[in-house]
Amino acid sequence: MQRFFNSAGLGKANHEPSIVVIKDNNALVIHALDEAAERLGLYIGQPLANARAMCPDLKVFDADVAADAKTLSDVADWCDRFTPLVALDPPHGLFLDITGCAHLFGGEAALLTTLVRALARQGFAVGAAIAGTSICARTLTRQASSSIVADGGEAAAIERFPVSALGAGDAITTGLRRAGLKTIGDVAARAPSEITARFGARFSTLLAHALGQGDAPISPRKPLPDYIVEKRFVEPIATDTMIAMTLSRLADTLIASMEKQGKGARRLEAAFFRTDGVVRAIMVETGRPVTKSAVIDRLFRERLDALADPLDPGFGFDMVRLSASRTEIVVQEQRDLDAHVHDNDELAALIDRIAARIGGKRVVVHLPEDTHIPECAVMAAPAQHHLAAAMQAEWPARVESEPPLRPLRLFDKPEPIKVPFAAVPDGPPHQFTWRRALHAVVRVEGPERIAMEWWRQDGKQLTRDYFRIEDAEGLRFWIFRDGLYEGEVFDGDGKPASPGWYVHGLFA
Repeated sequence: MQRFFNSAGLGKANHEPSIVVIKDNNALVIHALDEAAERLGLYIGQPLANARAMCPDLKVFDADVAADAKTLSDVADWCDRFTPLVALDPPHGLFLDITGCAHLFGGEAALLTTLVRALARQGFAVGAAIAGTSICARTLTRQASSSIVADGGEAAAIERFPVSALGAGDAITTGLRRAGLKTIGDVAARAPSEITARFGARFSTLLAHALGQGDAPISPRKPLPDYIVEKRFVEPIATDTMIAMTLSRLADTLIASMEKQGKGARRLEAAFFRTDGVVRAIMVETGRPVTKSAVIDRLFRERLDALADPLDPGFGFDMVRLSASRTEIVVQEQRDLDAHVHDNDELAALIDRIAARIGGKRVVVHLPEDTHIPECAVMAAPAQHHLAAAMQAEWPARVESEPPLRPLRLFDKPEPIKVPFAAVPDGPPHQFTWRRALHAVVRVEGPERIAMEWWRQDGKQLTRDYFRIEDAEGLRFWIFRDGLYEGEVFDGDGKPASPGWYVHGLFA
């Protein structure tokens, strides 16, 4: 049976009546309020003018939805220390699936107390409850904070609560009250078919989940890693030496766990939990499954040394976690006699180290594409994931004693040039201007006609005639005429127009 922990009402503790307002239909209404304001009879959705009339000394703050969401996400990151299955329950709540985790903290009651007290020390006012379903836990949080309900006792625990505790919306809550159903027990006493017919299947399902009759799974913010190891500290650590030693020991444990199932890590994440609630996560990826702790240790050292925002321990880290979020089965290879395998290993290790320092997207390999369009004939792909494909790729062979057909430097986007005149219909220019410099053509090779892929381009791109050009100073260019004379380029009146010319690359 799954057990769910819900915490809600996250907000800074305050003894003075305070509210947060938001604009709704061009009027300021209460978006959130503290306990002091609630005791005065204020409620969410109440107009600000009415609230001020009831309490002139009320503290009013403007809502910042983006900041609230960021704070809730930060608290969710901190809650990862209790369970990896943490889901958001916006706008102010969290769901924690603590199935199989409570015993690590001394039981459910001890876990609840530890979490609430820790958040209180960070300045939050928190309500929390534990139940067998997430909806029941949320309902208890709203009406009976700090409750722990045993499996099967959900219906009895919430039957006395008002129907508004279900959070079904104002329209359904008002309809239930008008029907004389004021408590959840009153609604549960009616036949499910009656409730569904009157208020819809969604509310009927919500009620069933609140009563413990089945439950929809929560949607964790992060996928569950394949392997997790962690180290908790009674006294927080803050020195680089202790952090490195901890990561090294965790790497040994992680490798030992994966080795039992013949797996290696492809994506690793180290999470550092500070005593003040701040969580910092660092991730590294590898091109091949890692099976040695020394490799993990070296990659994280490279990553930590290259951080633009250095790891700040603050008052220290009280927990460090190392997880493998992506693993693969390790394929054994003959490494003693095959020098090629050794070369591949060294190259993959070098790429991993460079990627850990500057980022995996910046280390690329080039792969040939099955197209004759010059700018599309090569694809840049991350080297960590496509190294094997790059080493097996087949490129067009160059004919010996012949000049190269393609330039050494190809522009991402062809640059326009000015051509005063050229031989028609297929001739090259006699001179052209590029980047405000005039180039006189002395040698020409071509044309090489390349038609666009009409089945993909829908006829929007024109046929190109490419020329290999050498100017009087010995510079060699790859230029093309975009379009055919009297065939593809027309002016606004439908008459043939002069095609444009472009330089697409430079030869060495």
